[in-house]
Amino acid sequence: MSWGTELWDQFDNLDRHTQWGIDFFERYAKFVKERLDVEQNYAKQLRNLVKKYCPKRSKDEEPRFTSCVSFYSILGELNDYAGQREVVAEEMSHKVYHELMRYSQELKAERKHHLQEGRKAQQCLEHCWKQMDNSKKKFERECREAEKAQMTFDRLDSDINATKSEVEKAKAQLYMRTHMADESKNEYAAQLQNFNAEQWKHFNSAIPQIFKNLQDMDERRTVKLGETYRSFAEAERRVIPIVSKCLDGMVSAAKAVDERRDSAIVVESFKSGFEPPGDYPFEDFSQNLSRTGSDGTISNTPKGERERDLAPIPRSEAKQTIGKSKNKLWLFGKKPKVPSLEDFSHLPPEQRRKRLQQKIDELNRELQKETDQRDALNKMKDVYEKNPQMGDPNSLQPKLSETNCNIQKLRSEIHKNESWLSEVEGKQSSRGDRRHSADNHHHTPHGRESPEGSYTDDTSQEHHTPHRRPAQPAQPIHDPHEFDDEFDDDDPLPVVGHCKALYSFDGQNEGTLSMAEDEVLYIIEEDKGDGWTRARKQSGKEGYVPTSYVEITIEKNSKGAVTYI
Repeated sequence: MSWGTELWDQFDNLDRHTQWGIDFFERYAKFVKERLDVEQNYAKQLRNLVKKYCPKRSKDEEPRFTSCVSFYSILGELNDYAGQREVVAEEMSHKVYHELMRYSQELKAERKHHLQEGRKAQQCLEHCWKQMDNSKKKFERECREAEKAQMTFDRLDSDINATKSEVEKAKAQLYMRTHMADESKNEYAAQLQNFNAEQWKHFNSAIPQIFKNLQDMDERRTVKLGETYRSFAEAERRVIPIVSKCLDGMVSAAKAVDERRDSAIVVESFKSGFEPPGDYPFEDFSQNLSRTGSDGTISNTPKGERERDLAPIPRSEAKQTIGKSKNKLWLFGKKPKVPSLEDFSHLPPEQRRKRLQQKIDELNRELQKETDQRDALNKMKDVYEKNPQMGDPNSLQPKLSETNCNIQKLRSEIHKNESWLSEVEGKQSSRGDRRHSADNHHHTPHGRESPEGSYTDDTSQEHHTPHRRPAQPAQPIHDPHEFDDEFDDDDPLPVVGHCKALYSFDGQNEGTLSMAEDEVLYIIEEDKGDGWTRARKQSGKEGYVPTSYVEITIEKNSKGAVTYI
């Protein structure tokens, strides 16, 4: 159907309809704007939420538990999901909202142009009608005047008393009025013909074309709305694959939660490496009571040993022993605060070993960087020496010296930390041997357990805290009355061999050991591939010596020998 033929007389209604269509168009554009604002705010709130629950962390604070790692993975996927919401908002903004606003301005301009043409056609038709109406009124007026002149002439012509001049004058007036009426009639006929022509043209050509243009404009507006509806949905559809990947990532993160792994990490994080405390000794307060035959007690213990067993423990010694045992049980109460030390000796053995290993790994990475930098500088220096026009090789010498100095410092630090690590590993190995020995003898008939966890077969020590531990290879003996927690004792590393110095060595750097030619030293730690061997003098002083400077003999069957992988 065509508006031009079906709605030829509905100009005002079409004016209102097209205005409503543009208003609806702009209302939908406003809806899209508010929708993309919702998407942008939603994405912003999601990102703020992720930022709130996933703050910046140092390297030491990286999560290790699978539940935490999965949660941070979910936060990462949620952040990506927020990015997709931003993509949706951007698509709606560029492909929908801005397109709607641009097209709305075009529709307004086009509607204004068509309506102006319609009003101009109406004004033209109204002007023709006014001209026709004026000529019609003039013709009517001239006809009445001519009728009056005809009546006046007839009256004078029939009057015998009228003079000839009066009759001639009335005749002339009649002729003039009749002529003017004829002219008005001709003008009216011409104006009427012109108006009819303009009216036909108006309603059969001008107005139908204008209304057809308005119809085309309105249909294009409807088509554009349909296209933007589709674009609105496509903006969502395009991000569905990535959103699905984000959701799949969240599901995978949920499946990665491993309760057993988390439990193992708890053990790895807090394991101290300490041995459980030994049993408390039995304190016999009836030792001063005399036993008679009426007691019915038969004792095969010799009198001297019985008197020694029944000898009272000094009260101060008993209190001191019990007090020390209580101090060892800090792992069941509040751990005393200790300052942080460079060798991490304030930590439990297992934690100390881990921290030392981490520090060694960090130092090795730094050493690798410095070594790579030194190699790069040497290559650059060679290039400068071969091509002096490219640069002065001497300008690189200060940087090379600084790099070499840093390498020496890092190596020294690595040696120092490796010695501490070997010390911890040696202690743990020796404690494992003692625990294994204790487990093998704990259930023997004559076994006795001391308050500090050592065992003895001497029944005479059943009620007394021993003053010395069983001898261990190359380990100093501690006095238990000088309370030094046995979990942090500083036993020297065991000897794994010996060596003879082929050359003298100054040992001026920190951690090295000086030696004279032909001097014999004890080997306590083998070369691990870096060209240094840890040795000990007969005086007890320890340090590192160049492996190439000594002739080494390793005792493979030596107790406590350490093998590095």
